Amino acid sequence: MTTPDRPSSQEQPETRKRSAASTSSEGTPSSETPKTEPAPDTAQARPRQTPAAPRPAEPAKPAPSATPAKPVYQDRAYRSPGGLAGGVLLLGLFVWLGTDAVFTGEGRTPWLTLAALLLAVPLVVAFSVRPAVFANDDRLRVRNPFRVIELPWASVVSLRSGYSNEVIDEAGTKYQLWAVPVSLRARKKVARQQARESGRAAKGDSSGRTSLEERTVRAETDQIMADLRELCEARAKAPGSQGEPTVRWAWEIMAPAAAGAVLLTILIALG
Repeated sequence: MTTPDRPSSQEQPETRKRSAASTSSEGTPSSETPKTEPAPDTAQARPRQTPAAPRPAEPAKPAPSATPAKPVYQDRAYRSPGGLAGGVLLLGLFVWLGTDAVFTGEGRTPWLTLAALLLAVPLVVAFSVRPAVFANDDRLRVRNPFRVIELPWASVVSLRSGYSNEVIDEAGTKYQLWAVPVSLRARKKVARQQARESGRAAKGDSSGRTSLEERTVRAETDQIMADLRELCEARAKAPGSQGEPTVRWAWEIMAPAAAGAVLLTILIALG
C-alpha cells in the first residue's frame, strides 16, 4: 500500500515564510508609518505684493469756530471843546500865579496859596476837563464833575434835550450830561440856516435846480443826542445791554478839594 509523498522538512519552513510574507503584505498594515510630504509654504506660494506708495500729507485745516468773534470797538467819547479850552487856560493861570506867590511871597502867603490851589485846582478839573460821555453797544457812561453814572441801554427810558441835555432811567432819575451842553446860539444859527435853505428851495436857485427835499440840519449837541437816541433804540433789547444803573462818587476830586477847604479855613481862622 502506497502513502502520499510528504513534503520534506526543508520545504516546510520556506513555504511558511512565503505565506507569512504574503499575508502581511495583503491584510495587516505594516508597523512603519508612511512618510507625509511637507505642505507647501504659504508665504512662498502667495504672490508678493509691492508696497503702496505713501500719500503726501495734507495740510492741517484750522477747525472752524462755532461763533465768529465779535469785533471790539472803542467807546465813542463826547466832550465839550469850550470846557476843555477854558479849563486848560484856568489851570495855566493858577500854576503861574501860584508859583509866583509860593516862591516870592512872605509870611503866610505861600501856605495860603497852597491851600487855595489845593481847593481850586480839583474844582476846575471837575467842571472843565473831567466831564465826558462814553457810549458803546452795551451801555452809556456819564462822567460828571462829582459822579460817574453807568446806564445799560435797557435801563434808559429817554434822552431829553431842553435847556440842558439829560438822560432818564427806569426809576425816573434824571442825570445831566455835563459834557454835552446845550448851546442856544448854535440852535438859532441852525434855525436861520434852515430858513434860508427853505427859501431857496421855494424860489429855486440861480442854476435852475430846486431841492426836492429839505436837509435836516441840527446843532452839534442836538446831533449828538440824536445819535445817542438811535443807538439806545437799536441796542435796548440786546443781551449785553441789560442791567441796573450804577452810580459812583468821584472821591479823587472831592477828597483833595475838601482837604484844601479845611486847610484854608484853618489858616484864615488862625489869622
